[in-house]
Amino acid sequence: MLIVGNWKAYVESKTKAKALCVSAKRLALKGEHEIVIAPAAPHIGLLAPAKPTKGGLMLGAQDVSITVGGAETGEVAAGLLKELGVSYVIVGHSERRARGESDEIVTEKARHALAHGMTPILCIGEAYRDTEAQYLKQVRRQLSAVMASLSAKERLSIVIAYEPIWAIGKSELEAITPNDLSEMILYIRKVLTDFMPGRANQKVRILYGGSVDSSNARSLAAGTGIDGFLVGRASTDVAGFSSLVKAVS
Repeated sequence: MLIVGNWKAYVESKTKAKALCVSAKRLALKGEHEIVIAPAAPHIGLLAPAKPTKGGLMLGAQDVSITVGGAETGEVAAGLLKELGVSYVIVGHSERRARGESDEIVTEKARHALAHGMTPILCIGEAYRDTEAQYLKQVRRQLSAVMASLSAKERLSIVIAYEPIWAIGKSELEAITPNDLSEMILYIRKVLTDFMPGRANQKVRILYGGSVDSSNARSLAAGTGIDGFLVGRASTDVAGFSSLVKAVS
């Protein structure tokens, strides 16, 4: 499985950042899963490996600029992230979309990441669920907007992260059920067939994010069709993240 730890802005201490990184490296070295950590931008250079090794811990970024660099104060361009050893870039996270990022901006960010040899983790998900299933249109729109702009080869390189906004921050009992998650994964695969006919879409990895921790990771992973997790706050606790990884091992 691909397990991505999105630290968001929870980790402000470089001491804690290093401790989390060391723990994640141990988990990665066991070889059971592909482990990625996505620290805040100032910590990327601090944690970047001097010599990346195959099968080791991978480095991710929480965002990327739509610019190519230059006179863009505060922006972090894709070229800089690649130079620091970043392999994955989260784009379209619900928290970024809530700040006004459109499908067009998310698409540009995904294209910038791909152009620099990094893998975009495209976040999609509905704000709420209605009885008429209109929420499916939102998921289709977010996914189709990006996939339509990519080449056939690029589509195979992207990772999808389904994160229902309504489930974020909820308890295990209030979060999504394995059955509902399974149905959504099937729907996402169906949308992907519009861009990748046949079984080609099965090569695209789909992660789940939304109140994931060690208590529900195993049940959400079993038979739902997901290929891993995008973990938020739980990834900023050494014991908690280790327990989550072990739960699906």
